[in-house]
Amino acid sequence: MAKYSEKAQEKVEKTMHEMKEGKLKSGSGKKVTSKKQAVAIGLSEARKEGAKVPKKKG
Repeated sequence: MAKYSEKAQEKVEKTMHEMKEGKLKSGSGKKVTSKKQAVAIGLSEARKEGAKVPKKKG
């Protein structure tokens, strides 16, 4: 299992919360309904802020 930094965990937690409230939107502006997509967005945002996050697969 990959280890994520505290900052990355907080970002993912925040995006999951937004998704459950129906406020999270993808890059194209559509509402996010998938948990996997919410986690991916959270990790991506954490990566941009310089948090310790493993590289993308593929």
